[in-house]
Amino acid sequence: MSQTADPEVSGQKLRLRSGIVYATLAYLIYGAMPFYMKQLQAVPPIQIMAHRVLWSVFLLAIIVSVLGRWTSLRRTIDMRLVGLFAATAALIGVNWLVYIWAVLNDRILETSLGFFITPLITVVLGVVALGERLTRLQTFAVGLATVGVVALAFGKGPNSLWIAMVLAFTFSTAGLIRKVAPLDPLCGLLIETSLMAPLAMAWLFLSSQNGIPVFGGDTSTNVLLIFTGFVTAVPLLLFSVAAKQMPYSLAGQFQYIGPSLQFLQAVLLFHEPFGLLHLFTFGSIWSGLIFFAVDAVREQRASRF
Repeated sequence: MSQTADPEVSGQKLRLRSGIVYATLAYLIYGAMPFYMKQLQAVPPIQIMAHRVLWSVFLLAIIVSVLGRWTSLRRTIDMRLVGLFAATAALIGVNWLVYIWAVLNDRILETSLGFFITPLITVVLGVVALGERLTRLQTFAVGLATVGVVALAFGKGPNSLWIAMVLAFTFSTAGLIRKVAPLDPLCGLLIETSLMAPLAMAWLFLSSQNGIPVFGGDTSTNVLLIFTGFVTAVPLLLFSVAAKQMPYSLAGQFQYIGPSLQFLQAVLLFHEPFGLLHLFTFGSIWSGLIFFAVDAVREQRASRF
């Protein structure tokens, strides 16, 4: 005798499946970023940065308008909030510029390392700044990652780590500041990029006065520069939707798709050097992330009871 499916359960499963699709698409786009940026090899990094900021503002403003978020944004915004996002804008600006420079200078492996370290740095900042406590598994995970990073620093020198550490600390610190801001990620990024926009416009104007064209020399380069806003804003929108349709701890596990794809591109597509020391470092961090993920799943299950 057949039983009628519970509509509520069916709806939850449908939302979960769609959330998985959205989160996967978001991080596939993030993961493809090195290949995308490589197509802009002839454009100076700061020029790419300026375009990324301006086109992100344009696209984010459209998305916020379509979603009807302007009213809530106007009600929430105040000088304190602007001050917080000025700080995060500075951090994200450094993060983006270092990332673009690293990709164009064949150091994608180090960007991948930085984004793998980021979740663990975020946990440590939570302990230091917010007084949060680490579980035993989280402590072990951070310890494993630390061993890997220290080994690489001793084996290859500090120059092998600065990109990864700058990316990890700027992103994690920006996330920590955003934690106290009552705005969703889309509106937050709109404010951040809007604060960076005057600097971006000034740079493009001064460059044009010194003979450097605002756009590239061909149509394909110009299209790619315009779409830097798309590859910045759309993944954020997709992940924001995904996070509402699944447990946030589960949604967070998809963040490893991006650096994994960057790692594969660095080693297999762009043939960056990858030796035994790199294998030890990445292996330590990957092991730590596994323990970290296991702890998150265990905590989520425990919270249901």
